[in-house]
Amino acid sequence: MNICVVGTGYVGLVAGTCLSDFGMHVICVDKDKSKIDMLNNGEVPIYEIGLKELIERNVNLERLSFTTDLKMAIDRSLCIFLGVGTPENEDGTANLQYIFDVADDIADSMNDYKVIVIKSTVPVGTAQKLREHIKKRLKKDIDFDIVSNPEFLREGSAINDFLRPDRVVIGSNSEKALAIVRDVYRPLYLLETPIVSTSNETAELIKYASNTMLALKISFINEMANLCDKVGGDVYQVATAMGMDKRIGSKFLHPGPGYGGSCFPKDVSALAKVAEQYDYDFKISKAIIEVNKLQKENVVKKSETLLGTLKDKKICLLGLAFKPNTDDVREAPALYAAKRMMEEGATINAYDPVAMEEAKKDIDGINYFKDAYSACEDVDLVIIMTEWNEFRDLQFARIKDTMKAPNVYDTRNIYNAKTISDLGFNYICTGRPVK
Repeated sequence: MNICVVGTGYVGLVAGTCLSDFGMHVICVDKDKSKIDMLNNGEVPIYEIGLKELIERNVNLERLSFTTDLKMAIDRSLCIFLGVGTPENEDGTANLQYIFDVADDIADSMNDYKVIVIKSTVPVGTAQKLREHIKKRLKKDIDFDIVSNPEFLREGSAINDFLRPDRVVIGSNSEKALAIVRDVYRPLYLLETPIVSTSNETAELIKYASNTMLALKISFINEMANLCDKVGGDVYQVATAMGMDKRIGSKFLHPGPGYGGSCFPKDVSALAKVAEQYDYDFKISKAIIEVNKLQKENVVKKSETLLGTLKDKKICLLGLAFKPNTDDVREAPALYAAKRMMEEGATINAYDPVAMEEAKKDIDGINYFKDAYSACEDVDLVIIMTEWNEFRDLQFARIKDTMKAPNVYDTRNIYNAKTISDLGFNYICTGRPVK
């Protein structure tokens, strides 16, 4: 089958590459010529483990190509996957401008039946609006169908998530379109992957419901961690015991400085806004948003309590990405903490294995270093913000000798409190007793 994937950002590039690995012939399209030139020169514009190697393999097998020529790609393809961005507007709604811009181009280029597959995360009702929009735009009567096929990719493990998913959701009111898209995912039948066929509206809601539920679990355990700090409990023992209950499960019960990234913040907000449009007050999603904001601010407050004041203090942040194995700093707790601490008069040192270049685009005034040890020199406080593997076995005796004051804040609870305290550090963490 011939497939066109529009957009070579995170969703589009991963989806297009993995579909080509299924044996499909895939043309990835982007209007950004610089990105297409990079890809055609063997460079990858995003950081994702295993993606570069998978792209190289399928390009060499002539199953994957990159172009700016959308009309050519549409002419050669039966399925057109939309993987363009749907960023958050200032009011919390999803910005669908890129989706509808592509829809205009598709309508102007279509000459025969196409299946338009929405891979991007969009609010409920978008498929129907897109169908009406394209019909009005078409200059002649051409049949087409819209399929909602939300992605469930985790940054840092996106390749495995696509090739070995928990489920595939396909939404459409057309049996013909459902059969075609099920055929696209036929290689997953060998893995007995569940295929959920439903309406467009239900498929759109499944994506938002899934991400909001995961954000809820993170926010809940962060609230429990804050309570543990007050009463002297151990949030890890709480989370472990909770996770043993099969109705709850252990995943996403890991306390920290709050969630970030490209999905959870905008999707939780978008669900709340969709509910408002239908005159429903989705209180839980609003509470999740508020809890996450407070958790990010809590990093600043706990640091201030430890140091007495942030004014004229030098603080090292280890980790800038919102999670390990990605360079994504969108809504990252580390960048929030850096901005707030600089507002309070602190100087910020930072080191991240891959995300520093992305951070530089978002924030000014941070001192960046080539490794963790140089970033920790002459600082009053070291804060572990991202649980990169290389931060799991730091030589704290060496770090202590170069610091101005021996203070460590382990927001991710990587270390044993007694071990670090015994080295002479003032050590704090998230929801665990220090002594």
